[in-house]
Amino acid sequence: MLVLTGIGHFIFGRAVDRIVPSFLPGDPRFWTYLSGVAEIAIALMLLVPLHMKIAGKSIRLWGAYSAFLLFVAVFPANINMAIQWSSRGMPEPLFAYARLPLQFGLFYWAWALAKDIKIKSQSL
Repeated sequence: MLVLTGIGHFIFGRAVDRIVPSFLPGDPRFWTYLSGVAEIAIALMLLVPLHMKIAGKSIRLWGAYSAFLLFVAVFPANINMAIQWSSRGMPEPLFAYARLPLQFGLFYWAWALAKDIKIKSQSL
């Protein structure tokens, strides 16, 4: 999922630019590309073998923690999208609103994954 959404930031950059919150400094395209690179990098970290480590911790564990932080960091863009799309015709507002609780599922997934990786890496 992270690889595909990360690539999507480069293919559909203009659409992603539109939901970048205006309080972020600089060009929205910078934030679009930065989040796309982060998604791809995190996906790659999650694919690294469990025994590979940086600073004494599994790279995969760093990836799970990074995924959690990324999902928290992009939540304002999802709120911004819901606000922007609220005046559109149905079903677009429903899609935008559905992304909000989905993010909480992603928060949970990343945290549960980190917990699982931590347990598995201790047994190596």
